[in-house]
Amino acid sequence: MTAPDTLARLAATIAARRHADPASSWVAKLYARGLPVIARKLGEEAVETITAALAGTHEELVGEAADTIFHLLVLLDAKGVSLDEVLAELDRREGTSGIAEKASRSE
Repeated sequence: MTAPDTLARLAATIAARRHADPASSWVAKLYARGLPVIARKLGEEAVETITAALAGTHEELVGEAADTIFHLLVLLDAKGVSLDEVLAELDRREGTSGIAEKASRSE
């Protein structure tokens, strides 16, 4: 099992659940509450990931990182951005210095 396969399956599950019953699906519940709540939840998870990285255990960091990735995929789905688009952008950047890549965006 590779990371892209796992992420692709998760993205497909999120897409399948966006219109489910909010009483039975966290994804549907987030969608019912709207984009600002989805975005805020991603922010909360990112902060929890940072906290786990600085003061938590290895297991806590793994769990919080998984929550962050999950909520990022929900946000991308809500905005109509596919995982393939994000992976293509990462592929495009491969082999480019992060410093050089960032500088190219500010030109």
